[in-house]
Amino acid sequence: MTRHGPESDIDEADLEVTSPATYAAGVPAVLVSLERAYEQMGVTRTVRTLTRLNQRHGFDCPGCAWPETPGHREPAEFCENGAKAVAEEATLRTVTPEFFARHSVEELSTKTDYWLGQQGRITHPMVLREGASHYEPIGWDDAFDLIAGQLTALDSPDEAVFYTSGRTSNEAAFLYQLMIRSFGTNNMPDCSNMCHESSGTALTDTIGIGKGSVSVPDVEQADLILIAGQNPGTNHPRMLSTLEKAKANGARIIAINPLPEAGLRRFKDPQKISGVVGQGVEIADEFLQIRLGGDMALFQGLGRLLLEAEDAAPGTVLDRTFLDTHCAGFEDYETHIREVDLDTVVEATGLTLAQLRATAADLIASERTVICWAMGLTQHTHAVATISEAVNVLLARGMIGKPGAGVCPVRGHSNVQGDRTMGIWEKMPESFLAALDSEFDITSPRTHGFDTVESIRAMRDGRASVFVAMGGNFVSATPDTAATEAALRNCALTVQVSTKPNRSHVVHGTTALILPTLGRTDLDVQDGEKQSVSVEDSMSMVHLSRGRLRPVSEHLRSEVDIVCSLARTLLGPDHPVPWERFRENYDRIRDAISRVVPGFDDYNTRVRQPDGFPLPHPPRDSREFRTDTGRANFTVSELEWVRTPPGRLILQTMRSHDQYNTTIYGLDDRYRGVKGGRRVVLANAEDIVELGFRAGDLVDVVSEWPRADGTVEERRVEAFRLLAYSTPKGNAAAYYPETNPLVPLDHVAKKSNTPASKAITVRLEAAGAPESGGR
Repeated sequence: MTRHGPESDIDEADLEVTSPATYAAGVPAVLVSLERAYEQMGVTRTVRTLTRLNQRHGFDCPGCAWPETPGHREPAEFCENGAKAVAEEATLRTVTPEFFARHSVEELSTKTDYWLGQQGRITHPMVLREGASHYEPIGWDDAFDLIAGQLTALDSPDEAVFYTSGRTSNEAAFLYQLMIRSFGTNNMPDCSNMCHESSGTALTDTIGIGKGSVSVPDVEQADLILIAGQNPGTNHPRMLSTLEKAKANGARIIAINPLPEAGLRRFKDPQKISGVVGQGVEIADEFLQIRLGGDMALFQGLGRLLLEAEDAAPGTVLDRTFLDTHCAGFEDYETHIREVDLDTVVEATGLTLAQLRATAADLIASERTVICWAMGLTQHTHAVATISEAVNVLLARGMIGKPGAGVCPVRGHSNVQGDRTMGIWEKMPESFLAALDSEFDITSPRTHGFDTVESIRAMRDGRASVFVAMGGNFVSATPDTAATEAALRNCALTVQVSTKPNRSHVVHGTTALILPTLGRTDLDVQDGEKQSVSVEDSMSMVHLSRGRLRPVSEHLRSEVDIVCSLARTLLGPDHPVPWERFRENYDRIRDAISRVVPGFDDYNTRVRQPDGFPLPHPPRDSREFRTDTGRANFTVSELEWVRTPPGRLILQTMRSHDQYNTTIYGLDDRYRGVKGGRRVVLANAEDIVELGFRAGDLVDVVSEWPRADGTVEERRVEAFRLLAYSTPKGNAAAYYPETNPLVPLDHVAKKSNTPASKAITVRLEAAGAPESGGR
């Protein structure tokens, strides 16, 4: 029996396995949404929140960053997981000082992320002092004094690390980076480092801007949509409504994924009669069940087939005008791609030559092509090259900078893209830093700072000793859990700005602080005036978000208030930034942003338009490519793909349908037929037999990472249920954060340094068997 109450924890003996779902959403999605909302918020609060969610005068979903359709809002402009996200944040459950008095940190450290998250909203700032067993209350001023004292005592500002979650608003993110740079460091790891850093790196190199080039209307108008390494039914469910409209307009959709995903099979829109009593809409016309890490080979193979088709019918496949006018490097690309061996492509992808040729024919027939992707592409060692190869295919057909065509990296957290725009990056360009310095009369550091992986190394190695997190759950979001936990425990001070308890509160430095903050749903009042914040969605639209719920505690502060108050304490009363004026009125922050960040002119006026405003995107707007060549760049990369060693599997980590990022909403993955538990490994039925197991066995999963000296470093997670599932032979899948311990810290993508969480070599052992140790 699945449990969702505040005192429940996971008992894997409850785990049940049923057949995977054949569709996404429908009536079950509505019922689950309402059940979770009523359970956490009650009826009145549920109505007040869900009717405002993603509405023009409401608040932005704290979940995914999929945009609303311009000029239109549905009465229920949210999905099942959006409703769960709101229920988690707007819950009436509270975590008071009495809770921390009852539970020691040692006891809390034995609880799962799910149990911790179910306890409710934190009501008071709390401190864990050196040697103490329990968190205890602390006043806000004392907390700021403690942080400032630790920071100013450092030998260098670079001994501090400042993390940012993608949930942080534009206003808070802008002030946060301003405070950090005023303090003197660029150590600003963020959640982008772990998800779409590979996308930004590849797109900046190829088209000159690290953002997608399409809008919702573009996707709806496309002839052909390729969706690679993405599960919209769970991670971006509102995207399914857009795909349904594209299908109605005649689009052909190809799903490219190792796992069949319910949302790409069929979508039942619960706001339509056909989604309630009918069969819904078949989304994918074709499912290419690709091997993990085979996408680079796929796009190179498609590139070769496009050239062959151009040879057979000159002038009908390649967009020569676009290539000659707007592109650089095509000749080198053409020479290289003609040498691609299609037999190798078939081996690397696990697809048939007929499937490759059919996909190439679809590309040739399409006048408007969009390629969408998510972390299935970005979390490989060759991720940047893979995304660049997808861009190559689009450029060859002239599919950048035209309506209904382009690149669509589907980002996750609701303002992860906006945080980067606001300056949350360890290596912002000189133009941004110069504008920041001119506006505020400061001197920003120019030395590049630490990203997430390098921050963990720095804390582990004693090069950094203070860690401050603006939101998020760093311990559960990062790879190599043992290394991450050791790094944080090596700090003198860890600070978590949070709404609810999470694993990062019980893995702490010598001294630890929890600072409770307002959520998206909460009413934010400063000096008697209601405030609003703004966010940027996955397609560069900026709009307001206005919380309206009364906060569960008078001791909560907004992120803007926390940053401004800490900055005043840390930097002193004579610092040139008007921190108090910014705290009093967020319009003043937006005025400053308008003078620093390109594209934000007249910010306060434009963001109050009904749908906000789009940020400029030169490739999309005018086919202007601000690259090193001044053109869109074709790239040449040697083919890489992930081979499965004998007796081993290649594991990808992934989300359950009952979670968003590190937040676990419940214990059911309805779409994959897993109920009441999370410690499962999905593997090909033939692999299970060949490895000497049976479906249903309990196994330990051991990852193998080659050391430079030729030995193998091992990591282990224990007691996972082995399930037969439709996945390519040699591949497997399991949920994170439970399998994060298997991801080596040094197993990262080239150029982007993103953890390669979709390509982990593992072996399976019977649960409880003697450990073999490192070899």
